[in-house]
Amino acid sequence: MVNGQQKALQNLEAFQVWQATQTHDDFQQIIVRGQLNRGEVAKAVGCGKSALTQNPALKKALALLEENLREKGVLPPLKQPIKDSPEKPKQYDNTANLKQLNSKRSSTLEAENIELKAKVNVLENKLKRYDELSETLYEMGIMPR
Repeated sequence: MVNGQQKALQNLEAFQVWQATQTHDDFQQIIVRGQLNRGEVAKAVGCGKSALTQNPALKKALALLEENLREKGVLPPLKQPIKDSPEKPKQYDNTANLKQLNSKRSSTLEAENIELKAKVNVLENKLKRYDELSETLYEMGIMPR
């Protein structure tokens, strides 16, 4: 029976043998989210996925392989994380919700105001017609003022 250190060395040797037998096309077939699929690498090497993260030598060898593959254009380049200003955390705005509610209410009131202005115009036009009719009836003496 082998101890942990011996198993780690066996896994590293198996990884190096596997790495040497692979072509660029083989590596491209197991790319997931810009890196080699850890599950597929573990199956091919004959170790558990945890060995790829817990075995420092194996982890370093895998990182070196991926770096070399990136340089050769087999793997896509790593994206740099966007950093606005790491020193200053974003200030919490406790009035943001209130501003949003006020904005929504304002737009609702503006729409209602436009509707009411249109109704007022319609009613004023009707009133003008009735004013003319009332004036005519007064002039004819049918209706008193």
